[in-house]
Parts: sequence; C-alpha cells; structure tokens
Amino acid sequence: MFIIYLLAMMAIGLVFYFRTKNLSDYVLGGRQLNGWVTSMSAQASDMSGWLLMGLPGAAYLSGMGAIWIAIGLAIGTYLNWKVVAKRLRIYTKLSGDALTLPDYFENRFKDKSKILRIISAVFILIFFLFYTSSGFVAGGKLFSTVFGISYIKALTIGAIVIVVYTFLGGFMAVCWTDFFQGIMMFIAVVAVPVIVINNLGGVNTTIDAIKNVNPNLLNAINNLDGSTISVVGIISSLAWGLGYFGQPHILARFMAIKSSQEVKKARVIAMTWVVISLSAAVIIGMLGIIYLKTPLVGNDSEKVFMIMVNQMFNPIIGGFLLAAVLAAVMSTADSQLLVTASSITEDFYKVLFRKNASDKELVWVSRIAVAIVAVIAYTLALNENSSVLGIVAYAWAGFGATFGPTIILSLFWGRMTKKGAFAGMVSGGLTVIIWKQLTGGIFELYEIVPGIIVSLIAIFIFSLLDNEPNEEIKKEFSQVCIESKNK
Repeated sequence: MFIIYLLAMMAIGLVFYFRTKNLSDYVLGGRQLNGWVTSMSAQASDMSGWLLMGLPGAAYLSGMGAIWIAIGLAIGTYLNWKVVAKRLRIYTKLSGDALTLPDYFENRFKDKSKILRIISAVFILIFFLFYTSSGFVAGGKLFSTVFGISYIKALTIGAIVIVVYTFLGGFMAVCWTDFFQGIMMFIAVVAVPVIVINNLGGVNTTIDAIKNVNPNLLNAINNLDGSTISVVGIISSLAWGLGYFGQPHILARFMAIKSSQEVKKARVIAMTWVVISLSAAVIIGMLGIIYLKTPLVGNDSEKVFMIMVNQMFNPIIGGFLLAAVLAAVMSTADSQLLVTASSITEDFYKVLFRKNASDKELVWVSRIAVAIVAVIAYTLALNENSSVLGIVAYAWAGFGATFGPTIILSLFWGRMTKKGAFAGMVSGGLTVIIWKQLTGGIFELYEIVPGIIVSLIAIFIFSLLDNEPNEEIKKEFSQVCIESKNK
C-alpha cells in the first residue's frame, strides 16, 4: 500500500513536469486552481503531520485541554478565508501579477530599493527550514514505527520521495497531490475514532472508560491533576489561529485560485474539512489513553495514531490509513519546499544576480533550490527526539508574527507605507526569535502573541511617521477596494 501510494505521488509529479512551461506555472500553476483543489490543498498543506501526530499526541498527554488549539485553528482558518483570500487574490494580480509574498510586498509599496523583497525572503528561508524539517521528522517517525527500520533510513526515504515530485512538477504537482492527500487524511482521521468507539461499545461506554482513567481528561479547563489551566495557557493555545494570516504556503493557494469568485465555495469546503478533522484528531488522542495497553511517554505520544492503526487493522487497510499520515507530512513539506525555492529564485537569484534570466533558467534554478533546501532541512531533522508539534509551533509563530500583521494591514489600510511594512516584518520576526529563548512567567506565553502585538505597533508608528503613500499606490489601493466589493 505504501509503495502504491508513493508511486502514485511521483507519477503526478512526472505528469506536471511535462506541463510546466514557465516560472508562473512552476510557482503558482498559472493561477488556474479550482475551488475544490484550492481548498483541499490549502488545508492539507496547512495541517501537516501534526494533525495525525502532534495534535493527537497533545490530547493523549493533556486530554480535552488540547481542544483550545483546535478551536483557535478553526477560527483562524475561517477568518483567513473570509478576510484575506479574495482580497489577496485581487491585489496580487492587479499589483504587477506578483508570484510570491516578497514579490507582492515590493509591488504593493512600489519598493525600488528591493529591501522588502529581500528581508521577507530571508525570514521565509529561516522559518521554512525549521518547518520543513518538522515534516521530515514526522515522516521519519512514521516509517520507523510502521516498518521497524532505523530512524535515519526512514527519514531518508520520506525526504527523497517528497523532493522528487516537488522537484519535477512544481506547484500543480504539489496541489494535486495535496488534493488526494487531503481526502486520505480526512478519511483516516474520521474512520479511526468511529471504529474505536464502536469496538469499545458505543459513545457512552467510551466516555465512562475515559472517566474511569481520569475524570479531568474530559474537562477542557482543567489539567489532569485537577488544577485549572492558566489563562496564559488558554490564550497561547487559541493564539495558534492568529498564525494563519502570515503562512506563505497557505497564502500561495489564495494567490493561485482561478478567480476571486471561487473563494466562497472553497471556504465552505475548507471549513467543513477543518472542523471535522481537528475534532477527530483530539478524540483520537483521548481514545489512545484507554485503547493502548502500553503507555506512551513524552514525544512518543505523537505515535498514538500510528500504533492504534497498526493494532486495529489488517495490513491493506492499515497501509492506506498510515499512508494518510505520510500524506499529511508530504502535503506540507512539499508546499514549504516550493515556496522557499520560489522565494530564492524570484527574490534572490533574479533580483540580485540574473535580472534577465529566461523562464526555463528560472524553473531549473527553482528545482535546484528545492534540492538544496531539502538537504538542509534533512540535516536539521536528524535528531529523532525532536517534537513535531514543538518545531511546527516555532515556525508557525515566526510566520504569523513576521507576515500576518503586514498582510492584513497592506490589504485594508491605505495609509500603510514601505517603512511601516519593513518595521512590522523585522520587529515581528525578531520578537518571536528572542521570546522563544526566554522562559518562565510571562515568557510561557506563546511567542506569536507578543510577536504580532509588536509588529502591529511598529507598522502603525512607522507608517504614520512616514510621508503618505504616493498617488500611484493610493489609486491602486482604491481599485482593489472597488473590485473586492464588486466581485
């Protein structure tokens, strides 16, 4: 089952290798994604391996308290589709047909100095190296757990497959594999709790069994020892939702959708997928507490879904369900590789070295960048004791604080200036990096919260101290406002 799945994914990469004609095709698929593929691709690349590993692992260790992360993510997903998607699609197309986020920032603020493009590309490179490595870690743990091979061998197999089809097919290969991977993830995350609850004798019997282990497992505001979850803890969990507005691999889907009219349909599909999947993931973790005979300790809790599947199903069905974990890993890692590679190509190579490079040359530079970034991420992933959720949390906060406030205000505040955008990105990104190094007291607050607050303040202060945007920028902003209302 694993081999069939892996061959199918690489076949998709090969198909789109022959359909890729220029950089726009490789980076954004020529802006031709329909609503179904856009929504499924966005959510599959969003949720990553932590939907079937990190979140169930958190629920296994803390019970219903993990639901606050799910609630924050569901709210963030909705607001991102509702507030950002359509307007970003319109603005990026209207403002110089931007292909990447750095490209958009440069065009939006008519930045001839290239400073916005370069600084945003630097942060993309920094945080995506960590984010991609989390996917490789998840893939390594999967192969190692299922087939009993060493972590290093498992890590190498997963990384090679992801790199091959991303290298070959670019954005369309990534999105179409994400589409099928999203379906697989949904089936797996829903099927397992339904079957386990049925095997245990129904919902009421299952709830009683969980209560017998520890009544606090079903209490969303209590820790397992009976103490109340701190306000900082709840805010930190809900704050995951704030990260959506700054995730380049998700925003790229909004930029690539066929038309802004497709956004509403895509939003409905995405929200249905997200709410059901997140709820099921939390339930899986809690079911693992009563289903598994051998307790899982520490980061091994992230293997709860895989171990349950191994014990419950025959190899064919189990192979399909476990391939869904691989799908979750691959659907995010491939997106991150592609965004990072496109940023290196568009925002470094083309801008600083080869302004007149041909499309064919740029596509091959992107492919080479995919391979180089993958090697670095692979190196970072060599520690098998790494926590998937921990790595994702850091990268998620980094992107959320660096780009989230800048994206929102650039779309909706006409007075924002280039200096404000620069200050927002730098202050937000650096706050996350510094805050992460501090521990204790207020510093237990998830780093995305102070990062976003500092970024917002910096954008407002530096924009208002700066001269007003010129007439060209004002006119373009007004046109976007008009088109957003009409479409």
